[in-house]
Parts: sequence; structure tokens; C-alpha cells
Amino acid sequence: MDFENQINSIIETIGERKALVNTEEATKMTFIMPFLKALGYDVFNPSIVVPEYTADIGIKKGEKVDYAIFKDGKPFILIEAKNHTENLDNHNNQLIRYFNTNPNIKFAILTNGIEYRFFTDIEQKNLMDKTPFSVINLEKLKPRDIKVLQRFICTDLNLDEILNIAIEKKYYRNIQDIFKNEIENPSDEFTSFFAKQITEKRMTNAVLEEFRNYIKKSFKEIINDLAYDKITNIKNNLQAVNDDEDEEEIDNNKEIVTTEEELQSFYIVKSILAETDTNLDDITYKDTLSYFSILYQNKVTKWICRLYFNNSKKFITFPDGTSQNIEKLEDIYKFKENILNSLNSRK
Repeated sequence: MDFENQINSIIETIGERKALVNTEEATKMTFIMPFLKALGYDVFNPSIVVPEYTADIGIKKGEKVDYAIFKDGKPFILIEAKNHTENLDNHNNQLIRYFNTNPNIKFAILTNGIEYRFFTDIEQKNLMDKTPFSVINLEKLKPRDIKVLQRFICTDLNLDEILNIAIEKKYYRNIQDIFKNEIENPSDEFTSFFAKQITEKRMTNAVLEEFRNYIKKSFKEIINDLAYDKITNIKNNLQAVNDDEDEEEIDNNKEIVTTEEELQSFYIVKSILAETDTNLDDITYKDTLSYFSILYQNKVTKWICRLYFNNSKKFITFPDGTSQNIEKLEDIYKFKENILNSLNSRK
């Protein structure tokens, strides 16, 4: 069973057994241990996963953290576990104390078996940050969360790479949190920034309050419009796919012709992937009546992208559900990040 399927199996277990799991110990056994096993750690090998790891703090001896994960004989991840019913907001300080006892510790995880908060020492070396660089809720799992978790699979560990990604993730999260707060409750500075570009009124409390309401409503409309456009685009593209499939059923004997345009697109995608360490011989294609599919390792289940060039409206789709219109072949270069992400998800 591959990693994503194992995680989905844990999510199913959470849904089925959450009501029956009433203690911290039960949370560990039912949710957390299977999670560590999915990451490839031998939970029954005390040289790799050490339960009740002793983390002495100053003059306080015998302080224990729920789990320590070892690499090359040294602990590099500490895990503090709580009952799945607990809010994790009140438990950071305890984990901070544990983290700071040993310079070999690179990561700390605070979890209740459903939500996982990942910490490291971005702000000051060997001192755990107060805020996590990533928060993953298995009951609200996103495709990008799977990619974060895959970085921690024991056979694929690259600590420097994880730390670099952690820096990006932390600042992304901080920016998103700030932006979300400003949208929901615009500060005076944020409100003033917009108001001064629209009106010459003096920025009194009354004016700020007036524009605060305008800003909240404006952002709400923008978000609704973006969501509507996304849904409409997906519906249109799905309809185009269905139309193609209907035509294929009507004429099963129709000959598949790989066009020059499709081949050029294939070579554009290969040129993008040439920037990676991928063996380009593993990048192949399969043409169908409905679409032109670019594959990894010649497996239809590992498609990187699909090109729909058989209608007047051309577009490209990716495994994560993203769909983009194409006006000219050069547009494919605009979707470089989508293509690289697709390939990484197939490896």
C-alpha cells in the first residue's frame, strides 16, 4: 500500500473509531502509532522509536516526552502526544522545553492524533519556534499536506531540504494568517492604505469604520467571484471531456492521429522536466481520442498532465484537478510549477 493510501486508511480509522477512543494512551495506539508506521518508522524497534524518552531539563530530571525518533543513533524528532479531544494550543511550552535540551533535535511534533503541528528552529538555532511551520489536520487533508508528510518518510529523509521547505511554509502560513485576519477584521493601517487611495477625507475613526465595512464586503465578493470562476471553468472543461468521450463511444473505430501540435507540447513538457534530475526516458505519452496524456514511467496511472486539443477550446489538466486554458503552445511554459509538482507526486 502506498503512502497516500496508508494515510487515507488512518483517516478512515479516525472516522470509525474516534467516538470509542477516550484516553491519551488509546489515541497513541489507535491513531499515532499507525501514522508513524505509515512514515516507515519501525515503532517496535527501540533504537528508532523510543517511547517515554527522557529529556532532562536543567535541574529537573526524569522529564519525559512521549516519543523520540532516532536517526544514526541520535534523536532528531520529538513527539508530544495528547488525547484527540484536546486542543493543542495549551501545550507548546512543554514541547519547547524538551526541544531545547538537545542540539541534535531538528523537529518537534505536537499532535492529538488528528492534528499534527510541525516545529523547528527557524528563528534561533537550537531553540524551538513558538509557532509551527506546518499544521496538518487529517480530517481536513489537502493535497499539499501529503507532500509535506512525504518529506518525513524515513527512507527519503533529507534534513536540509526539509528545513528549507520549513522556512517557506512558516512564512507562507504567517502571511496567510495575517491576510486572513485583515480580511475578517481590517486593522486601521490596512483600512487606511486603501481609503487614502480612494478618498481625500481625513482618516477619522468614522471614516475608517466606513471603509472597514467596504473592505470586508469587497474581499468577500472577490473570494466569491474567484470561487465561481473556478467552478465554472471546471464545469466547462469537464463538459468538454464528456463531449469527447461521447464522440469516442459513437465512433470507436475512429483512427487516433497524433498531431504535430501534440508532439510539440510533449517536447515542451520534456524540456521543462529536463531541469530536474529525472531520467527523460521515463517521460512518455499516450494519445487517445479524447486527450493526449504525458506519462511517467509509461504508466497511465502516473500521468503528469493531459492535453485536450481536439476542440476549438484547448486546455491542460493536472492530477490535482487544476485546469488551465491554452491559447498557444508557449502557454505551457506558464504551468511549469504545475508540471513539476505533478511529476513529484508521481514519484
